[in-house]
Amino acid sequence: MGLYSSFNPLLSKAAQAMLVVSAIFAGFEMSSTSHAKDIDLKRTKLDQGSAGLLAILEPSIATPAPKPQLVLGRTDRLISSTGDPIWNLRLEVPGQPVRHYDAVSGRAHRQQANRDQMGSKAPLPSGKYTLGPVEPLAEGAYPELGPVWIGIEPTFTTGRRVLGIHQDPSAGLNGNSGTLGCIGLISKRDLLELSNLIRVSDVRMLLVED
Repeated sequence: MGLYSSFNPLLSKAAQAMLVVSAIFAGFEMSSTSHAKDIDLKRTKLDQGSAGLLAILEPSIATPAPKPQLVLGRTDRLISSTGDPIWNLRLEVPGQPVRHYDAVSGRAHRQQANRDQMGSKAPLPSGKYTLGPVEPLAEGAYPELGPVWIGIEPTFTTGRRVLGIHQDPSAGLNGNSGTLGCIGLISKRDLLELSNLIRVSDVRMLLVED
C-alpha cells in the first residue's frame, strides 16, 4: 500500500501530461481536417467556375435542322414491256410522311454505261444536285418531257449536262421509253403532284444514290 501511494502522484502527473499531448494532437488533426475541407470546397468552386467559363468560350454547336430533299434510288422492279428499271424517287419533308414516285433514268440497255460521260444515255450520276425552279411547258412543245420541267444542277464535276426532272410519256410504250439521263416520272399525275409539293415545301436538294 505504501509503495502504491508513493507512485500515485507520479501516475496522476503522467496521465495529465498524456491528456495535454492528446488534446494538442487532436487540435492539429481537427485543424488539418478543416483546412482540407476548405481546400476541397475552393477546388470545387474553381472547377465549377472553369466549366462555366469554358461553356462561354466554347459554346456547343447546334445541329442544323433537317431540310426537305428528293432522293433517287434503284429498285429491283422493271417495266415488263420494255425492260426499263424502275427507280424510286422519294420526297422527304421533315414532319411529313415520305412520298414515293416511280421513275426511269437512262435507257434500259445503258444502265451500266459511264454515268459521267456526255451522251452515254446512262442513268443520272450519283451525288448531290440543286433544284432549279418548276417550269410549266407549253402543251405539245416538248412531247417527250411532259407538262413540267425542273432543272437540276450537279454540285460535283461530271460530263453530263442539261439534266432535269420531267415526265416520260413513252415509258413502257415504245423505243423512246426511258430518258437520256434525266429523271422521268412514269405518271403525269405524279409529276404534277411532285411539282406542287416542291414549290410548297421549297425543296432545293436532290440526292442520287448508287
